[in-house]
Amino acid sequence: MVFSREAARTMLLAAQGLEPPPGRPAERSDVLGAIRRMGVLQIDSISVVARSPYLVLWSRLGAYDPCWLDELLAEGLLFEGWAHAACFIPIEDYGLYRRFMLEGGEKSRAWFSTHPEEVRLVLERIRQGGPVRSVEFARTDGKAGGWWEWKPEKRALEHLFAAGELMISRRNPNFHRVYDLRERVLEKALPGWEDGLAPTPQEVRRTLALKAVRALGVAVARWVPDYFRTPKRGAAWLLEGLADEGELLRARIEGWEEPAYVHPDNAGLAESVVSDGLRSTVTTLLSPFDPVVWDRARALDLFGFEYKIEVYTPAARRRYGYYSLPILHRGALVGRLDAKAHRKDGIFEVRALHLEPSTQADDRLIAELAGALRAGAGWHGTPEVVVRRSDPRGLAGPLQAAVGDGAATADARSALRGR
Repeated sequence: MVFSREAARTMLLAAQGLEPPPGRPAERSDVLGAIRRMGVLQIDSISVVARSPYLVLWSRLGAYDPCWLDELLAEGLLFEGWAHAACFIPIEDYGLYRRFMLEGGEKSRAWFSTHPEEVRLVLERIRQGGPVRSVEFARTDGKAGGWWEWKPEKRALEHLFAAGELMISRRNPNFHRVYDLRERVLEKALPGWEDGLAPTPQEVRRTLALKAVRALGVAVARWVPDYFRTPKRGAAWLLEGLADEGELLRARIEGWEEPAYVHPDNAGLAESVVSDGLRSTVTTLLSPFDPVVWDRARALDLFGFEYKIEVYTPAARRRYGYYSLPILHRGALVGRLDAKAHRKDGIFEVRALHLEPSTQADDRLIAELAGALRAGAGWHGTPEVVVRRSDPRGLAGPLQAAVGDGAATADARSALRGR
């Protein structure tokens, strides 16, 4: 099985669920299905537009109720853990990540040994009083606090969470974690769980390699460890062994010497892509933490797209903007836009739009990008779209016209100028 670079991109996007939304409104079960398809859903709290986990789901499902994600966590169908990064993870995979907790955690155990009283007090508070947020603990050391100087109880919560002794029972409306005892969360989510059920480290690595290849559509060895942050050493050997066992199908990507692999679950998709010429027709906006782009080296390999989030770059040194969203258009990453949802004003502001030098701003791109902006703005509850500036310069006007003009948009522009 030989894939062109374009076909490999199609495999990734289809495996990730970046297909035209079904011809019906999204349902709550679609949220869980999308997360299972990706394997994990990375968590980030930046809210200049919808927070990343919600935006990743919108890119795949179109308009849906963000409360569904919150409900799935609260009902125990998802849990929070460390996978690619901090992620929402399907509860059926809990054992894989519990093994990581059991095998690791040296840093947390060392902290417990030097702060036994803080640990005792936090556990006793939760055991007696129920689930807590970190803000419910008052400081006792006289310091003002801040994210760079956590209070002792916050540190205890985080170490207990990292060690798996606490879990996140839900997120509150402000996206704050609510911590509870592991046994209470699992009593509802995984009744009958005991740590003896956790797979061995070897089984975990094997299972996560298979899941990563399935989520990537077609994968080479250097991409696989990053997906779930598993060890790089031995990755190529592991994949070859899985192929020898028939657990993976061997493939190749044109122009690359290294072997590639396809999960058997994607064999039918591969046939449609290679033999029938299936290609992506989706145009949408991606989160900076979308699995399609979270591995910046893979995004460069497959799409020729060099991407960096500039949140922590001083404003004067930013090239593309504070929180630029990659633009996916018919199987290519054609640019990025720096957006802000002004929720009180109902305005979705495109502060800067940059196309890749190789991208031609033709009528189809303008029309389909305008459609994606209208859909995204509507879902954000900010239906008025304002396009401020673009590169190339001549794109902002036609895009603004395509996305919607008239008195409403003029009023939106005036509101922004008056800030």
